[in-house]
Amino acid sequence: MLHPRITGTGSAVPEQILTNQDLEKLVDTNDEWITSRTGIKERRIAAAGECTSTFATLAARRAIEMAGISAEDLDLIILGTVTPDFPFPATACIVQKELGAKNAVAFDISAACSGFIYGLNLAEAQIKSGMAKKVLVMGAEVLSRVVDFTDRNTCILFGDGAGAVVLEADSGAQGILSTHIFTNGCHWDLLYQPGPGSRHPASDAATIDQKLYYLRMEGNEVFKHAVRAMGDAAVAALEANQLTADQLALLIPHQANRRIIEATGKRIGLPEEKVFVNLHKYGNTSSASIPIALDEANREGRIKAGDLVLLDAFGGGFTYGSALIRW
Repeated sequence: MLHPRITGTGSAVPEQILTNQDLEKLVDTNDEWITSRTGIKERRIAAAGECTSTFATLAARRAIEMAGISAEDLDLIILGTVTPDFPFPATACIVQKELGAKNAVAFDISAACSGFIYGLNLAEAQIKSGMAKKVLVMGAEVLSRVVDFTDRNTCILFGDGAGAVVLEADSGAQGILSTHIFTNGCHWDLLYQPGPGSRHPASDAATIDQKLYYLRMEGNEVFKHAVRAMGDAAVAALEANQLTADQLALLIPHQANRRIIEATGKRIGLPEEKVFVNLHKYGNTSSASIPIALDEANREGRIKAGDLVLLDAFGGGFTYGSALIRW
């Protein structure tokens, strides 16, 4: 049976860096407080004129170049994002145009920080069914546009960027072994962006007065659910493939919070040196965090042919999921 194999990875982040010291000038916070609670030291912020499609397109081009294919070879483009260029059309359509991927079907999915894993799941199904042979999956966000920089509880966490992979149909031993996605909609209101939308339209004065276009998060509650859910998703992937954590070469978790990452590693019994972390450089880039980290790990030589790599995510919805890959 054909299954998807990653043949190219790519990432792109803005040049502008916002450090913890910079945030000290904006809100009542300090470097020690941010670092000790989150592990974040700096994050990248999009400049004027840059948007989600800017970074998605750059990341995609780098992944396509590594894969050694043409954009016209792509059958499908999937973009996970909660900060699209526009409410519609899908930002994936804009990326399709910029790449010249004229033969690809393109659409966005909204699964918050789990968007990339959800995208892998869809791509896996398309390739296994024979509906597609070459698929581009991306996660891209410009969260700085929906963060209130007067709210010290949220503005310290988020950054901008994009990551991408090219998946190709393959019959060998390498590739995605399984993907697992889950949803718990009972807690959607612990992490969300109130507006503008059909509940709180842009035409409603309250949308502006109450800053409803900024994301809202109950940090402590989200933390508790994230630790449990990411652990469950990781265990699901290992059990489905009858593997144990000691067989993993690397865990690449969603880069939300250092304490969540550490708790996930401990849950499955993985030593710290087998957990990839770049949170300190980029903060939480939502759906972009795993593909950015995967690209860095790949280009730094942290992953070798035959290695088992586990991807693990949790995001608003709540959505969560995992993917196990034989590199």
